[in-house]
Amino acid sequence: MAERSIGRSSALLASGTIASRILGFLKAIVLLQAIGAFAAGDAFTAGNQLPNTIYVIVAGGALSAVLVPQIVRSALHTDGGTAYINKLVTISLLVLAVTALVATLLAPFLVSITAHGFSAEQTALATAFAYWCLPQIFFYGVYTILGEVLNARNSFGPFTLSPILNNIVALVGLIVFIAVFGADPDGTRPLDWWTPSSVALLAGTATLGIAVQGLILFAFWRRVGLVYRPDFGWKGVGLKQTGKIASWSFGMILVTTAAGLVETNVVSTASGGDSASIAALANAWLIFMLPHSVVAVSIATAYFTRMSENASAGDLGRVRADVSASIRQITVIMVLAGVVLFVVAYPFGRVMIDSIAGSTAIGTVLMAFLVGLPAFSILFVLQRAFFSLGDTRTPFYTTVFQAVVFSIGSLAVLLFVPKAWVGVGVALMLSLAGILQTIVAGVLIRRKLGGGIRRVATSFAKDALAALPASVAGAAVYFAFGGPDPAGYALSGRIPAIITMAVVAVVMTVLYAATLRLVRSSELSEAVTPILRRLRRS
Repeated sequence: MAERSIGRSSALLASGTIASRILGFLKAIVLLQAIGAFAAGDAFTAGNQLPNTIYVIVAGGALSAVLVPQIVRSALHTDGGTAYINKLVTISLLVLAVTALVATLLAPFLVSITAHGFSAEQTALATAFAYWCLPQIFFYGVYTILGEVLNARNSFGPFTLSPILNNIVALVGLIVFIAVFGADPDGTRPLDWWTPSSVALLAGTATLGIAVQGLILFAFWRRVGLVYRPDFGWKGVGLKQTGKIASWSFGMILVTTAAGLVETNVVSTASGGDSASIAALANAWLIFMLPHSVVAVSIATAYFTRMSENASAGDLGRVRADVSASIRQITVIMVLAGVVLFVVAYPFGRVMIDSIAGSTAIGTVLMAFLVGLPAFSILFVLQRAFFSLGDTRTPFYTTVFQAVVFSIGSLAVLLFVPKAWVGVGVALMLSLAGILQTIVAGVLIRRKLGGGIRRVATSFAKDALAALPASVAGAAVYFAFGGPDPAGYALSGRIPAIITMAVVAVVMTVLYAATLRLVRSSELSEAVTPILRRLRRS
């Protein structure tokens, strides 16, 4: 029964995420059509990424690490955890509101430290975007807090479906922008073209989408027996212990953000021409995150609640089994997704933007990111295993290790790599640092839980073996369609690029699945069966 419940929860999360990601990609495509992937695109990306960065610093990681385990434990209170939840939500929203206000007032300073390599005109435009976007901090927090409370009560649907509304609102805003101001996929508009009204329309609708995404979740609380009432009596329900646990997560986020500042400042030095810079990395990351969001987050989120329940009961054997099962199910799909996306990186970039230079920049960066895809998803599970055990200190130290490796590597890229390859070099350093962090985290979680490594390693070896013939066949099909030649069929337009991607993906998936069956691997069917069942019902 428990396995069926995990399967249903994973499938629900995956189906909602797929719909949201499809709209997200459509939004990204329309955005690139509207402003391009270079100077103006870099300025908007810098301004629009700031609220997410600041939110994560203040509360994002701490909330994700703390809320589910602590809310699960609060269910043992005499009131079922209602008082604890209301107090926690009240103090969290208050902190987020103050943070959003202060950050908005500090927009010029925040832009200056996150994109030091921009020209004066780019900095001014990014700051104008930031003024409109920074209030998103509050609404990101509303979404995370209300959604994690619902997740802890085993109501996964609203959290994964509300981003659909966000994407719809933002997409409508972009369509209106193009209708009013026209499209600029090559990014040829001068920076002084931008006016207060064009900035307000583009950035304001982006913020409106985030607001709708968060506030809509209040409508679902009654379904899990909760009604939010502001409660400022913060003593007596264990918030002090929650704060201690959150402090390590807060430190982890500070370290991650410091590494992020290194990344954006190094990459911004390549902005201004047709080299991969901030916008190209952001769009490549969007593609990179597709399989992770649909599969890894869906499976791991469903397992996380059960990990927390088993850890609370002191049953480390079941926690270990949950970690092993989730990693094996996630990895079998991440390996396939990684090799497929690597082969079709340039066509995918061509789908994103109607520009050969832009698609090449996005595709090359994507290849560098994909080196670390399986490790990135495995690390997601390992960190949640630590969180379920109430250990946020160990993830902090592994994050410090990753940040140091990445920062040193990025500075080396800045010093020794030509400007045209700086973005790609930084993306590759992020992948390598993430792989090393995952290895360290795996060794440390094994010390806590014991065993389990042999089955995971065997499963991963089978996945890697199955990926070899699939990759060879996929590359052969890709080159038959013209390969990376700008004059070839695969890159001649969006429709040819989509057709090429579809054919390559089908060929590679069939070969991958067949090889896994030959080596007697069951993880692929275990991972996709509940998702396919849910999609058929939908």
